Amino acid sequence: MSPDTAMAHIDIFAPVAEALAAGRPVVALESTIITHGMPYPDNSRMAGNVERIITDEGATPATIAVVDGRIKIGLSPAERETLAQAQGAMKLSRADIGFAVAERRTGGTTVAATMIAARLAGISVFATGGIGGVHKGAELSFDISADLDELSRTPVIVVSAGAKAILDIEKTLEVLETRGVPVVAYQSNVMPAFWSRTSPYPAPLRLDAPEAIANFFKTRRALGLDGGMLIANPVPEADEIPAERMAGYIARAQQAATMQAVSGKRVTPFLLQTILELTSGESLKTNIALVENNARLAARIARAL
Repeated sequence: MSPDTAMAHIDIFAPVAEALAAGRPVVALESTIITHGMPYPDNSRMAGNVERIITDEGATPATIAVVDGRIKIGLSPAERETLAQAQGAMKLSRADIGFAVAERRTGGTTVAATMIAARLAGISVFATGGIGGVHKGAELSFDISADLDELSRTPVIVVSAGAKAILDIEKTLEVLETRGVPVVAYQSNVMPAFWSRTSPYPAPLRLDAPEAIANFFKTRRALGLDGGMLIANPVPEADEIPAERMAGYIARAQQAATMQAVSGKRVTPFLLQTILELTSGESLKTNIALVENNARLAARIARAL
């Protein structure tokens, strides 16, 4: 979809439209975390809290989803609650967002699909939990998220806690470097690992202020450099699960996925659910904390822009 023709398929929630028209800061939010990332009612509470955090920081939240074939840029509280309880929602990326629109389906947007919709609406900052990336064993399965290619082509700042720790972070960084995507750790010299503040992998770049991130983005645009930027924001120290503990849970979850022949788009939701059970809910609390932390930083970057 081009920006010229896409608007026929897009509904922009009135407060979001007003903020965009007035040039006020807007932060996009994905919706697979609602449809596939957390159980109800935790997903609904999380989504509402994240929107409130962005509002409190002086920006307007725009949760993005596809509902009955309409691309929604911002959801009303009632629409968000309905999505949180939806059964059979699709998990939408670049490959199938057009299908959902054409077939009037409902789905949660991944990082890639949310970036596409945000760009069409004129939103430059997007907060999520963790991006997709290179799955472990990808040299055999070729399981690599479309999020990485989207970051290389779509000019949106993506604020996350890094790649999800169930992924191969080292290979994910290699692919991002090959695609020319700037990866910036916020106030850290190493990459975070989603539930954990640190990983063994040095951060390619570091910036310590929202204003510096905004300036870097504007400079890239001035130089004609295509694509987005990934901001890796460590989960708050009080909320993290240390990496050495998480490693054991992740290994057991991946073993279960292999034994049950889980593949494709089912892999990430399966692993997250299995880890939720193995940690007796602790991983969910950390997941919520890191999403809220990312939303706060994204709002400050949007204000700086």
